[in-house]
Amino acid sequence: MDKTISLAVLAGGILLVIFGVNASNSFSSDISRVFTDAPTDKAIWMLVGGAVVTIIGLAGLVRGSRN
Repeated sequence: MDKTISLAVLAGGILLVIFGVNASNSFSSDISRVFTDAPTDKAIWMLVGGAVVTIIGLAGLVRGSRN
């Protein structure tokens, strides 16, 4: 991957993690925690997706620097 693309993917992953943290602290997640003892599915998917995309971006940067 190109370094520019890797940086963009990394930034997108970090944004997803930030949005996931904000979603897990939202009012709807608080209501969901009362009944299910877990945050909303949207918050969980944003956190998981953000972590995966961040790892892919970091891997692209590390791999690009070796070549």
